[in-house]
Amino acid sequence: MRYVNDREVARDLLQDGFVKVFTSLHSFEGTGSLEAWMRMIFVNEALGYLRRNDVMHRHEDIAVADAIQDSSESAISKMSVKELMSIIGKLPAGFRTVFNMYTVEGYSHKEIARALNITESTSRSQYVRARKWLQEQIKNAGYYPDC
Repeated sequence: MRYVNDREVARDLLQDGFVKVFTSLHSFEGTGSLEAWMRMIFVNEALGYLRRNDVMHRHEDIAVADAIQDSSESAISKMSVKELMSIIGKLPAGFRTVFNMYTVEGYSHKEIARALNITESTSRSQYVRARKWLQEQIKNAGYYPDC
């Protein structure tokens, strides 16, 4: 859901991911954690779907991103996980993908660029714009009205 924000598509991707896990289990070498190996498969399934649907090329590419305003930690601490995930789920697809890969999955912009076939500067700008968009949505929801 973090990547596609469509319950039916997410279910299909989850099923496809489990099929891939079970059919590829013999290739798991056991050198890392099974959880990390499985997570990589599920993320790759979601990214493959986004690539097939050309989601990442429906964005406004900017050369230099505006400086972002630091948000108050207390704003997010006032929100429930469900509220925060709901707002993240409303991000435009390109923003959401880069935001999830960078913030949640821990990929570098170089890795994101390679995985999504975009430039590093596009990855950075999508991330910055995602943060700005999220800040605005959180502000509009009344969590920090003075920002």
